[in-house]
Amino acid sequence: MAIRLKTRQQIDKMRVAGSLVRQVLDRLGQMIAPGLTTGELNAEAQRMCLARGAQCLFQGVPGRGGAGPFPAAICASVNEELVHGIPGKRVIREGDIISIDFGVRLDGWCGDAAETCLVGRVDPKVRHLVDVTRMALALAIEMARPAQKWSHIARAMQQYVEGEGFSVVREFVGHGIGQEMWEDPKVPNYVSRELEMRDILLEPGLVLAVEPMVNMGDAAVEYAADGWTVVTRDRLPSAHVEHMLAITPSGVEILTR
Repeated sequence: MAIRLKTRQQIDKMRVAGSLVRQVLDRLGQMIAPGLTTGELNAEAQRMCLARGAQCLFQGVPGRGGAGPFPAAICASVNEELVHGIPGKRVIREGDIISIDFGVRLDGWCGDAAETCLVGRVDPKVRHLVDVTRMALALAIEMARPAQKWSHIARAMQQYVEGEGFSVVREFVGHGIGQEMWEDPKVPNYVSRELEMRDILLEPGLVLAVEPMVNMGDAAVEYAADGWTVVTRDRLPSAHVEHMLAITPSGVEILTR
């Protein structure tokens, strides 16, 4: 792994990018209501991003297989959609949950975060799914500190999620981040043989996008017909949250608070 540690000055720049991401996510969270379309959320995110002179990080990312480049500023994933949902004409309805993933590049440095929002009165089991996903991220933040092994954190996240009766997605994980959206290392939310063999030792200057993805049912996921949207195979709801974290000499700093 070619892990690139960041200087204090570089982390400060990433915090500015992360702050813009948080402002956009907060604004979209205020807007979300029954009757709104995911395309309207995308338009507002794009407007706010461009007004600050930033680049929408996801727009134009090459697709897999025959899928074209990602066409939007945000990923808007509703209910059984895990990640990479393409915003458009879909109308948000009472009882939905919607995961908004958003990233920017500002002054050469990336910011990336995600939040799952509840629309009106949501089924208590689905609300619990979202709460558990958020708590898994909070657990990772609480445990993150210099000299900690990521496998210890991943194991705690996995045990907590599975103890609540939910599943941790395997196909998608967090990642290092800096001047590029995806940098080494890969940051799983579960313990694998690969992680045990090539563990990640947290050290000052390491910046990670930590993003637990939790399914109500089975962990299996698949691509929808558009080639981008990832959905749960059993079509039960899924939740996704993300923060960008910098390891510091004294602990951890949330750059997308």
